[in-house]
Amino acid sequence: MRLEVITPMAVCVDRPVRRIVAEGPEGHFGMLPGHVDFVSQLAPGILLYETEEGGERFVAVNSGTLVKCGDEVRVAVRGAVDGDDLPRLRAKVEAEFRQHDEEEREARAALARLEASMVRRFRDLGMQSS
Repeated sequence: MRLEVITPMAVCVDRPVRRIVAEGPEGHFGMLPGHVDFVSQLAPGILLYETEEGGERFVAVNSGTLVKCGDEVRVAVRGAVDGDDLPRLRAKVEAEFRQHDEEEREARAALARLEASMVRRFRDLGMQSS
């Protein structure tokens, strides 16, 4: 099978694999070559895959969708972090979440400044037309 994990910004994984284990709304499920085609929502968590060489790797995924069609397994998620060591993967995910939280805070602050500026301009326009 070929596994492709994509986010809006990048392709996180694109490689042949022997086995995939993921978590959907109903719980964990596994896939081997020849598995029936299907589509599933993914719960935030860890997607495990076995490489052709026999090693296990992990992908921390945000919620998304998995589509299995023929030998292709495509996973589209909002965020993904690939790794082969769970403790290091956890640290990477926590660091990325902190960075995303900070970026969101900065974006909200910029939006609040923009809204305040627009309100002042509308108020100034209202005073000028009186």
